[in-house]
Amino acid sequence: MSDPLIFSILLGVLMVLLAAGLWVAVALIALALVALVFFANAPQGLVLATTLWGHSHSWSLASLPLFILMGEILLRSRLSGDMFSGLAPWLGRVPGRLLHVNVLGCAIFAAVSGSSAATAATIGRMSVPELTERGYPEKLIIGTLAGSATLGLLIPPSIILIVYGVATEQSIARLFVAGVLPGVMLVALFGGYVALRALIAPDDIPEEPRRFTLRQKLAASRRLIPVMLLIIGVIGSIYTGVASPTDAAAVGVLLATLLAFLSGGFRWRDFFDALLSATRTSAMIAFILLGAAFLAIAMGFTGIPRNLASWIGSMGLSPAALLCVLTVFFIILGCFLDGISVVVLTTSIILPMVEAVGIDPLWFGIYLVLVVEMSQITPPVGFNLFVIQGLTGIDILRVAKAALPFFGLLLLGVLLISLFPQIVTFLPQAMAG
Repeated sequence: MSDPLIFSILLGVLMVLLAAGLWVAVALIALALVALVFFANAPQGLVLATTLWGHSHSWSLASLPLFILMGEILLRSRLSGDMFSGLAPWLGRVPGRLLHVNVLGCAIFAAVSGSSAATAATIGRMSVPELTERGYPEKLIIGTLAGSATLGLLIPPSIILIVYGVATEQSIARLFVAGVLPGVMLVALFGGYVALRALIAPDDIPEEPRRFTLRQKLAASRRLIPVMLLIIGVIGSIYTGVASPTDAAAVGVLLATLLAFLSGGFRWRDFFDALLSATRTSAMIAFILLGAAFLAIAMGFTGIPRNLASWIGSMGLSPAALLCVLTVFFIILGCFLDGISVVVLTTSIILPMVEAVGIDPLWFGIYLVLVVEMSQITPPVGFNLFVIQGLTGIDILRVAKAALPFFGLLLLGVLLISLFPQIVTFLPQAMAG
């Protein structure tokens, strides 16, 4: 039986398992067992036991629950509200005015939460009522929130970059550093779009009745100090090499807890709620990663990834042509699966193809996250769309329509890092040097 036929059969089995409503992790383990039983000569039980045990105590993976816990603590504290109060006075005269609070607020919160959904929920809970009351158009409020919240996947500490690093054995610290400049690029693209819209249709943007003096602006900025200290403590310690991502995550949890209590309104009950929520999310992701690890080993026994990589190589596809095909593939896949599932489902099969045409796995990790960001705002399974629908009660198709321009901006971001890969590789090379 040919490899493309075997691959098609396994893909069909996976679609059936997922359509039946099985958990992603269970579906991955079941698919791996099918591959081993029917298409490989390997002891299934032994491979399952050794793989699950060997991948269940990864030190790199320890940073994942810690960063998730840090985001959950911030979600329940007053620090997110302080961000709005600290940013708003500076943006009253900028084209687009307070819509930029969504962009910058999401960027700042992304740098301490690592989660796209948590970013959308936290900033949306704070900004949507405020901007609606001030008369900003619903489409722009929802669009800027949905698009900017995707930054939670890219700006470090990114949960999905940790997942990619563990799944592909890439350095998580280098992946974090590689995500900084692309994150800044997206913030600039989103902010530029908001300003351009405001200049084209100035009547859509209400006037800000209040004017702030420089002293008042500086006084309001003090509210940003705790969050900025947290960002510097976490990202700075990784970039300078003082701490590994796991050590920095532990420092982040400690600082987030301390700042949350000091800011007021955060009680022990909130801390325990954050702990339980982080445990549930971490267990789900860890279970998916174990299933993906078993599938990767099983696929290795079948020889399909190696043969497919050779087949792709023999087709003579250029790196650009392969990336175009993969972009369409990931966008379609992201319409039905969440971002983490997309990463763990595909890396074991896609990475050999990518390396076969000479694409840097570090660069590919950032590319993959950018494409997965698009899937967060594409129906029917765009997680950011669900979060915003839950916050506002607005129909999900209206939310998706409002987010469409930001889907285009993310696509432009993919094009820019493809044309100028130094956007991704400059900082990791500088750190190594």
